[in-house]
Order: sequence, then structure tokens, then C-alpha cells
Amino acid sequence: MAPGSLVLASWIPNGYTATVGTNTLLSSEGFHLISGTSMACPHASGVAALLRGAHREWSHAAIRSAMMTTANELDSSMMAIKDVGLGAGHVVPNKAMDPGLVYDAAPQDYVSLLCSMNFTRNQIMTITRSNGYDCSESSSLDLNYPSFVAFYDKNVTTGVMLTHRFRRVVTNVGGAGARYEVKVVAPEGVKVTVWPKSLAFEKKNEQRDYNVEIVYPSDGKGRVLYGSIVWVEESGKHAVRSPIVVAPTSAGK
Repeated sequence: MAPGSLVLASWIPNGYTATVGTNTLLSSEGFHLISGTSMACPHASGVAALLRGAHREWSHAAIRSAMMTTANELDSSMMAIKDVGLGAGHVVPNKAMDPGLVYDAAPQDYVSLLCSMNFTRNQIMTITRSNGYDCSESSSLDLNYPSFVAFYDKNVTTGVMLTHRFRRVVTNVGGAGARYEVKVVAPEGVKVTVWPKSLAFEKKNEQRDYNVEIVYPSDGKGRVLYGSIVWVEESGKHAVRSPIVVAPTSAGK
């Protein structure tokens, strides 16, 4: 989950709004997880609408993923973006049209997230506007999201090693016979392990899963550290980038 995200009890029947970053896409017909800082990017709504028109079969989560994983990580001065509020970077519409891989999620996945956050059935019904969802399926805080955020309590003794594990599933929306190798840019002083290190897809819409382990020391200074995981296609056509953020739970307070 992204830091600062809010679950909104709303269901927009028409229209599109979007955000690029460690926050999520706002969409019609879906759940809405937003951060106020990202509302400064209304142009992203147009990109989301374009993607929806070009890829009718894509879910809202897939559209969000395409926008995030192909975003430009450099700012206008060509310096790397290192602000968790700015998220994945600046949206690049042409790249988002053909992202190679996407991180997809179904409505029940969001419900499972709400369940793991101890939302009541009535609260979930308020958000989803449906009684068709409940917490009977396994709940998890690890949503299939295109970023990795590892929080730590800055009050923990400095230097204590902490471990955070993630599992992700990617869907090949590119061509058949695609093979990807992982490139890890670890945050300073942090060990990031990804397995497997390569993903092979025989056909379009095929899925593969991978795991990430982030081992990092607690930091009494409350520093926020940045890195990334990039799945690079052997042909060089696609590079699917996911931000890594290691931050104290009290960051920004």
C-alpha cells in the first residue's frame, strides 16, 4: 500500500480521474484509493481515458499499473525523483500504451485489503455499494500493487535489521515469447532480493509471480530511502519499473 492513501466511500458511475504514483488510479466503477498530493495531476485522467479506449479489456488496476511502471523517473532538470509524494514519476502516454507487463487486481483483492485493515462488513458495503463482497476469502495487506513500501518504526533500536516480504503477479500484455530479467536498484544500506530473477512468457495475457525480500536497518533519524525494481525485456523493448520506498511510519508527522 502507498503511504498517505485514503479509502474513499464513493463509487463514481461515470467519468475518469487518475493519479500516477505510489497512490492508485481513481476510476469509474471501482474502488478509490487516493492521496491529496496526487490530485494536482488532473492531466493523468486524460491518459487513463486514452488507455481505456485503446485497451477495453484492461481493468482499472491494469491501467494504473501501465501509467506507473512506464513513468519517467527524472524531473525537469533530469535529476531522479526522490519524493514519495511524487510517486513513480511523470506519466509518459506513449509508453503507457504498451507497458509490456501489468500488475492487475480484481475487486475482491481490494476487499481483502479492507478486511486485513479490520473494516467492518457495513463499512465495506459503504465503499463497494454492494453486498456481494465479504471477508470470507483470505485477507492480505499485500495488494498486487506496482510499488513496494516497507515501513519501519523509527523508535525501534537503531541498527536492528528488519525484513519485509512481498509477492507480486505480473501479466504479459506484450508479445508472445517474451523474457524479462530483473534489475534491482537497492536503497542505500538496504538489501533487496528478488526471486526468480527472470520471467518467461510463452503467450499474451500469461501470468507469472515473483517474490521480493527487503532487509533494512531501523533508522532513528527517520530517513526515507528510495530504490526500484525494473523488469527489463531481453529485446530491450520494455522496461517495467516499480519504486521501492523504505520509510518510518511517522514520516511527514
